[in-house]
Amino acid sequence: MNADSTLLHSGFRASVRRFPDNAALSLNGGTWSYRELDGLARLWASALTTLEKRPRRVGVLGHRSLVTYAGFLAALYAGATVVPLNKKYPAHRNREILERAEVDVVLADPGAQSQLPALLDGMADAPGVLLPESDQAPAPLADRARTLTRADLDTCQPLAEPVAADGADTAYLLFTSGSTGRPKGVPVTHANAAAFLAVNADRYDFTADDRFTNTFDHTFDLSVFDLFMAWGSGARLVPMDTSDLLRPLEFVREHHITVWFSVPSVAMFQDRRGALEPGSLLSLRWSLFCGEALPVSTARAWQAAAPGSRLENLYGPTEATVACLVHRWDDATSPDLALNGIVPIGSPYPGMAAAVLAEDGSPVPDGESGELCLSGAQVFEGYLNAPELTRAAFHTTVSPDGEVSRWYRTGDLARRTPRGEYRFVGRLDTQVKILGHRVETGEVEAHLLRREGVAQAVVVAVPGEDDTTVLAAVLAGDDLDVEETDERLRETLPPYMIPLTYHVVDAFPLNSNGKVDRRVLREQVVSGLLEPILL
Repeated sequence: MNADSTLLHSGFRASVRRFPDNAALSLNGGTWSYRELDGLARLWASALTTLEKRPRRVGVLGHRSLVTYAGFLAALYAGATVVPLNKKYPAHRNREILERAEVDVVLADPGAQSQLPALLDGMADAPGVLLPESDQAPAPLADRARTLTRADLDTCQPLAEPVAADGADTAYLLFTSGSTGRPKGVPVTHANAAAFLAVNADRYDFTADDRFTNTFDHTFDLSVFDLFMAWGSGARLVPMDTSDLLRPLEFVREHHITVWFSVPSVAMFQDRRGALEPGSLLSLRWSLFCGEALPVSTARAWQAAAPGSRLENLYGPTEATVACLVHRWDDATSPDLALNGIVPIGSPYPGMAAAVLAEDGSPVPDGESGELCLSGAQVFEGYLNAPELTRAAFHTTVSPDGEVSRWYRTGDLARRTPRGEYRFVGRLDTQVKILGHRVETGEVEAHLLRREGVAQAVVVAVPGEDDTTVLAAVLAGDDLDVEETDERLRETLPPYMIPLTYHVVDAFPLNSNGKVDRRVLREQVVSGLLEPILL
């Protein structure tokens, strides 16, 4: 990939020129070359500009279909900002995103088109709709929006070249969960994305012979790595559907995958069921994890299963463009660098800086916990139409020599080691006070995971009696002895860190990004849906 790329799709365009006949996408039994995918993107981009002369924002609605991949490119080719929508989201959430993003056109796949009439119903200025793989639009849709279908594409002339864009333009706009319950819009510019891609192009030796998975929905920013690192290398993207994620190891072997990227939960589940047999993933060259804390035990087991791959733990919030810190796993040294059994999140990317800061923005000494803050080329400018949220999300510091730095506050607690690596401690919002003591729930979880039979553990703070806060532990594992687990925990932790109740599940609920859904677990404990184990 050209490290001088200035736009998110520059690498794909370069691969169209260099590897026109290489497979760019294999999906649902079909394969599209770079030439073919480029042709679709140019044709669909032409249709988008027919619906709206220069669309500012294009919503892409679907699920791991040709439309969600070629449509992402088509929106960029049209000079627009891509606004990913997820057909698995509740309609009211997609509707809110459409309205807040002021989407001009929605590009939808056949599996999602039935949602459109209800989604657009009553909108004062409904966006146009492009259904490039559908022969007919749902009947109620014609009354609500101007719609183009597959037949209409015959009258469109493919764009000769993508509409010109600038590095300062927003490439994609994602909406993340907000503490107020209202999703926050995160605009990521082409320059932000180009900085991320350039670092990874230098770091990894990806080639046109590689095969990448795509384990993430396109509403999760980690998918940007899969698409544009693969396409910038002339490699093949082989997306995994929900059913494939239940048997990921078989998928890797069947499709000769060389680059794996997922949240740790996928690997943790495979480890728990004993599927990570040594030497069972021999095609992998790279094994990458991001989005959650990566346990040492999981990293060790995956590395043994994929001995020919280099395993890395990546870290980064959406606001800092996919990932911006990285730690390369080493069987000999990484376990000793771990904190609470969690693999370090590593050192900042070139062009990025990290700092552990106190609430007032002052630096915290090495080895002590504080909020991890980020600065550099990948950090976004601020939330969409939310100046107050943006102000609260940044610290501004002035060095002794007068240099002003703007630090994004991640909300994650971390510690910096003397060698300059960072270790994840937990979330600020999971740091709770129990009987006046500050408790990191991650520390309690780490101690639980050391107990025999405990494969996974989540500790949540819940209301106790008399307006107190207490801890509840949710456990999963085979042959669990909860009473013995509690007894052993009391031998290692002070009384105020011992969970008041224990709850056992067969499997943890996952959110749309494949992460353990702590909010759902807490609600299940509080509501009584998860009954406590009597000790």
